[in-house]
Amino acid sequence: MADAPMFDPQSAGLLLSCLCNNLPPHTLVLAVVDPGVGGNRRPIMIKNERNLFIGPDNGLFIPIVRRSDDCEIETIAWRPHRLSETFHGRDLFAPVAAKLATGKEVEGSPLKLQEMVGYDSPLDDNRIIYIDNYGNAITGINAEAIRNDKVFFVNGTALHYARTFSEVPAGQAFWHRNSMGLVEFAVNRGSVARLLNLDLGMPVEL
Repeated sequence: MADAPMFDPQSAGLLLSCLCNNLPPHTLVLAVVDPGVGGNRRPIMIKNERNLFIGPDNGLFIPIVRRSDDCEIETIAWRPHRLSETFHGRDLFAPVAAKLATGKEVEGSPLKLQEMVGYDSPLDDNRIIYIDNYGNAITGINAEAIRNDKVFFVNGTALHYARTFSEVPAGQAFWHRNSMGLVEFAVNRGSVARLLNLDLGMPVEL
């Protein structure tokens, strides 16, 4: 996702963990949402039972490791000859990903889950964490745990469940289970963000 939530590793991490469910085994994922670039956050690499991840230790990978049966987490000790202060995606993480993708070793030190930034963050997030180009608003709520008769309230409006867009009249807002398994608010042939004046980070009430 080139348009992952900016400056918000927690929201981006929830989306990343859902998207990774559809990746083939042994996929290497380079993920960078890094508002603390150049600071004291650690660069890390993570290997779970399916995939390998490279990026910053700022909460971005917490949903991945919390939902994994087995994880090996390491800080990245390797540094390039030239490392800019504010472009570690290009100068550090991308070269590390290239090394690992071509079978080369990258020096690192073990890191425990409890030592990761945000390790105790909740896996569900009752906020709007992403709004796509159509104006659909995705929450951080696991949709599989929500019954169809539940009603969501967002910005003062009650939204009822519909299985898909065509089940409601054009212009009507509703909630549904999206392809990532999250609760999403939408409008048939319209923008729910524009209709209800929604914004990122807005809280949702069940």
